[in-house]
Amino acid sequence: MGLWQKLSLFIGSVRKKEVNVLVVGLNNSGKSTVINHFKHDDDKVTEIVPTVGFSVERFQNQNLAITAFDMSGHGRYRNLWEHYYKDCHGIIFVIDSSDRLRLVVVKEEMDLMLQHPDICPRKIPILFYANKMDFKDSLSSVKIAAALGLDKIMDKPWHISASNALTGEGLQEGVEWLTQQMREMLTKTYSG
Repeated sequence: MGLWQKLSLFIGSVRKKEVNVLVVGLNNSGKSTVINHFKHDDDKVTEIVPTVGFSVERFQNQNLAITAFDMSGHGRYRNLWEHYYKDCHGIIFVIDSSDRLRLVVVKEEMDLMLQHPDICPRKIPILFYANKMDFKDSLSSVKIAAALGLDKIMDKPWHISASNALTGEGLQEGVEWLTQQMREMLTKTYSG
């Protein structure tokens, strides 16, 4: 690819600034509530209902247009996640930090995702929200990271952020990290 082609691709990507983000996690972890927080005030919903299949939401962060695919976390729908891996630029994995019993299932789903051929070879950034930190029995983000073995993820940038999707606590910090990672990824893609 010639220099002009690379430059025009880069300029096009910078002008576009559009990315796809996959939002995954087990059912009742707070995925839809997290997404609702980032919507424009006019588009926010007051009552969150469980997602069936998936829903698509769009929002802006730091001049980046983000299309979020909010995937259902119910067992029978989790096989849908993989159909969206190929076209995503980032992943938000929401974890209910008060649901200690299903942390093993979270790890299994995370490992399956990381081993998938559309995810494994890519340096796709993954943001983990340790959600529901306001619950009395919730595990800290450090304990969740240890339980999931996040320190073993060496080939992808990742970040874990303690959050409360109802109040918004911890959400902005996390999405700013993810936005920066995706910008860097886009820049490398079109300049390298």
